[in-house]
Amino acid sequence: MNILVINCGSSSLKYQLIDSITEKVLAKGLCERIGSEGSCITHTPTGGAKRTEEIPMPDHSAAIKAVIDHLLDPEVGVITSLSQIGAVGHRIVHGGERFNKAVLINDDVVRAIGDVSDLAPLHNPANLTGIHACEKLMPGVPMVAVFDTAFHQTMPPEAYLYAIPLEYYKDYKVRRYGFHGTSHDYVSQRAAEILGKKREDLRIIVCHLGNGASVTAVKYGKSIDTTMGLTPLEGLIMGTRSGDIDPAIITFLMDKLHCSAQEILNILNKKSGMLGLSGGISNDFRDLTKAAAEGNKDAETALEAYAIRVGKYIGAYTAEMDGVDVIVFTAGVGENDGPMRKRISNYTEFLGTSIDEEKNKIRGEEVILSKPTDKVVTMVVPTNEELAIARQTLAIVEEEDRKKI
Repeated sequence: MNILVINCGSSSLKYQLIDSITEKVLAKGLCERIGSEGSCITHTPTGGAKRTEEIPMPDHSAAIKAVIDHLLDPEVGVITSLSQIGAVGHRIVHGGERFNKAVLINDDVVRAIGDVSDLAPLHNPANLTGIHACEKLMPGVPMVAVFDTAFHQTMPPEAYLYAIPLEYYKDYKVRRYGFHGTSHDYVSQRAAEILGKKREDLRIIVCHLGNGASVTAVKYGKSIDTTMGLTPLEGLIMGTRSGDIDPAIITFLMDKLHCSAQEILNILNKKSGMLGLSGGISNDFRDLTKAAAEGNKDAETALEAYAIRVGKYIGAYTAEMDGVDVIVFTAGVGENDGPMRKRISNYTEFLGTSIDEEKNKIRGEEVILSKPTDKVVTMVVPTNEELAIARQTLAIVEEEDRKKI
């Protein structure tokens, strides 16, 4: 069965077509500037030439149609009929407390996703738009919702509750939900497989370090704590997000800058993090590393602050799990930035970790960085959220098929 994985943003759409038997990517692509002038699609069939072309995409339905047209195209397509798409897996950012696993999409699920859109106003509405567009263009094809928050639904109340009046949780569901769950689930499971062990026997800390970043404590197969909270703004310093701050900063800056809370939140989400801390140099770690090497102190401070924050959470989660067996780096920075991995490891050596300098030069590959004698295994496992979504989609579809027998 071929599974189409869809990841809708507010003005973009990423996709992959995956053969569920071989788990090979047949084609992938990106639709950009949906709803604006200059909208375009970049489509890449595996083993073929990339094609980028400007196509009017006034909405996500038009974008989905462009995706299907390219998958069927005689030159760059990889299928000859829509019947060759057996299911669609949708990445859904927020599932609230209701969903602790992937589910087959029906009217009730669609309503539930809409009900928690106030918790992810930039993401869930776009995700729903993608679902409706696929329903219109691919009627009868089973679709599955895979939630970023689902893996973290095993967190206990002492980890997910905020120390604010309890009625705010009871009335409005204000709590820590966590994100990047599909990645943390996949990477922690793959790390255990590489080590030839069961995830249920390990205490694993997964560091998903990209432009968005989070750390999760996976104790014996379950997420028990994670750095992102009600929204993806909490936790680590990120590319443009502030991460943890004193909440009073919001009202302080509102008074000083004479602006609204929403404007401050925009600053914290889009103008802060590594970009803001570096004095506006960049949110790209490559640019910051280059600037630091050239003597820019703001860039150096930003890089070290990032490493300290990750190290602090590793230490905290080690305490919370009563020890740690494996520390895993993943995502863009975690997989490719050896110098940052080394910076972070400087703060975890007390746990019995080390990093082999030669192995640390490897980029984007599965590799064990630590020595065989180390108390804690340190490793890199590239994330593959699309494959994880495809696997969960296949499992749900097969489960539904068995029910019909």
